Amino acid sequence: MASTDHQALQQNISLPGDGLDAARMPGHWLLARLGKRVLRPGGLELTRWMLDALGVDPEDRVVELAAGLGATARLTLARRPAAYTAVDRDATAVATLSTLTGPGPTEVRAVRSDAADTGLPDGCATVVYGEAMLTMQPYPAKRRVVREARRLLDGSTGRYAIHELCLLPDGLDPALADRITADLQDAIHVGARPLSPSDWSELLATEGFTVTAQQTAPMALLEPRRLIDDEGLIPALRIAGRATRDPAALRRVLHMRRVFRRHSAHLGAISLLAVPAPSQA
Repeated sequence: MASTDHQALQQNISLPGDGLDAARMPGHWLLARLGKRVLRPGGLELTRWMLDALGVDPEDRVVELAAGLGATARLTLARRPAAYTAVDRDATAVATLSTLTGPGPTEVRAVRSDAADTGLPDGCATVVYGEAMLTMQPYPAKRRVVREARRLLDGSTGRYAIHELCLLPDGLDPALADRITADLQDAIHVGARPLSPSDWSELLATEGFTVTAQQTAPMALLEPRRLIDDEGLIPALRIAGRATRDPAALRRVLHMRRVFRRHSAHLGAISLLAVPAPSQA
């Protein structure tokens, strides 16, 4: 897989965040501009766990919420689902997603819409997932997105999965949780609001899901080993080279990494697999 910035350049598609100053743009778009293609908190390893848990196969109709620039979409398409729909509210992301093709007869499309109100038909999917997007929403908006996922799912075979930031452990002191949240928001310039594992499970249960599997991973997005594992050695070196040539971007990246390291004992990544609760099916 080529890096997202190279793909965008080759297709004459700009990246989200283009035109914004590096000191002010959201952290995930800054990293994408530097060439980082895996922008999920648990890295490729946790994304692959999520897709394995979902069991995507050629019978499935998949909807990905807030699909971004398509790193996970490509992994999904490699599993040859019957249909794949990417939903994103960013026009640039949708333009990039619209260029995706599967290796087989998969019907692929991209829709510009909000994850909480996709406009897609009821029960149109057997699999719905989203990564690194619920964390960025206030709690009522989190609930609306999960409710929309429930609406999209075929109740008889539907599976839903998320891959998000989490606060560890359950029962973390609220004052410390607030401090971590404030530091994250300052570093990534997005209103990140991670939950504890039990709170993520409760969120899904509140909207009619039963959690059937859970996996956590360290939040090591900007650590050298994770960077190499996710991107490959040469692309990782290119990302580092681009950052060193852009002082404002380098300051942002180092600030984000300091925050992640400072709170490494209490900040992680989590993926949950859930199915519609029997009473809701």
